[in-house]
Amino acid sequence: MSEPQQTMPLQRLLTDPAVLRLLLIAALVGIPVSLVAFGFVSLVHELQHWIWESAPDALGYSRAPWWWGLPTLALAGLLAVPVITRLPGAGGHVPVHGLGGAPTPPREAPGVALAALACLPLGVMLGPEAPLMALGSAVALLALPAARRARHPQAATVLGTAGSTAGIATIFGSPLIPAVMILESVALAGSARVVLLLPCLLASGVGALVFTGFGHWTGLEIGALSLPTKPSVGLPDAGDFLWGIPMAVLVGLLVAAGLAIGRRSERWTRSSGPRIFACAIAVGVCITLYALTTDRSPEEAALSGQTTVGLLAADPGGWAVLALVALVAAKTLGWGIALGSLRGGPIFPAIMIGAAVGIACGALPGFGMGPALAAGICASGVAATRLPVTGIVLAAALLGGEAVDLMPILVISSVTALLTVVALERLTAGTADSPQDPPQDPPQDDPPQASPRNRPRNPPQNRQQDPPQSSPKDLS
Repeated sequence: MSEPQQTMPLQRLLTDPAVLRLLLIAALVGIPVSLVAFGFVSLVHELQHWIWESAPDALGYSRAPWWWGLPTLALAGLLAVPVITRLPGAGGHVPVHGLGGAPTPPREAPGVALAALACLPLGVMLGPEAPLMALGSAVALLALPAARRARHPQAATVLGTAGSTAGIATIFGSPLIPAVMILESVALAGSARVVLLLPCLLASGVGALVFTGFGHWTGLEIGALSLPTKPSVGLPDAGDFLWGIPMAVLVGLLVAAGLAIGRRSERWTRSSGPRIFACAIAVGVCITLYALTTDRSPEEAALSGQTTVGLLAADPGGWAVLALVALVAAKTLGWGIALGSLRGGPIFPAIMIGAAVGIACGALPGFGMGPALAAGICASGVAATRLPVTGIVLAAALLGGEAVDLMPILVISSVTALLTVVALERLTAGTADSPQDPPQDPPQDDPPQASPRNRPRNPPQNRQQDPPQSSPKDLS
């Protein structure tokens, strides 16, 4: 196709009044989404601080005692079960299926918020990213009346997706990360998909700006995923690559193991209240075993892992190898159980697993601590999302200026982790079905279907369908 034929459709699309109106709506939507995200994240942060720091201090403990995870996770299960089993939307999607499905209807938003508030502050090993996406899409859809959403489903899809990306832009700290995630998810090609990407990028940019400014105005410390202190790094050498490749394989295997546990956990719970509660108790046992075996705070193994990643990067020498092994084991098992039973996001705990593996492997001869941490974070992000470019961008955003020198090892660890996860799934696909089950279609990248009672309402967010190919006027 000649150059004019390629560019003219895009030119007409970007100057179409309907598309321009859609972009304006997306920009305006970013403001209320960011304010809702700010309120949600600040509430989760304050509850988490009170449960894991203020309450133990009030009881005379210098830190949360070793048994603290048992009552907190029991309470999380008790609070989450009625939300998941009774409210519309079942508290949101099951996190083992990715970041989420199609845009969340506003009527399901209360259940999503309540389920997340029941799980995240009390120590469930999941992150806030999926609830933020769901709440962001629900807020964005309020811009369209229900009748108009029914008449124009394409507009609802685009606007809801823009709200989702605006929501996670606040916690990832950059509007670029969710935009790249959307780009990879829909395999961007052709001018029609710009109708989806540009509103997402615009809404997330406005949302991130409002979120950051509101944080400075209120003085609340609810920063995004970040590394406050970064290990010093230089240019990667041969030793970094020789160790980095097998370490990326190890990270991929661990994350794949957690996802496999999550799928088994989902099949076992099947929306059963008692079984969901049992899974919450099992997560509490993982936290308790970590605290008992290491004599460290149970808070390090609990929660999303966002704080622990910063602790690992700030003082890599302060962690014994056995403590790191116990942390990885407890987090992988607890995260896997929570993935299939409770509510939250899957990415943050996976990144903590990769960071812990990187710090443990950084002590190997010839392997620098900085390259090891970078490779571990990148490999875990890719293994959890199966989006290699998104994993690289996320790791680069965390590493800041150090990412320029580390880009070669980030790319190699990304590809290695992705190949590891895909190869492992192909090897295990033949034994996934039980003898009683009928033969299935050839294995795909999508997660296995759940039972009819617990089947996700929509496909996972990171496996989105292509944007509609209708005219721009249908999207305004």
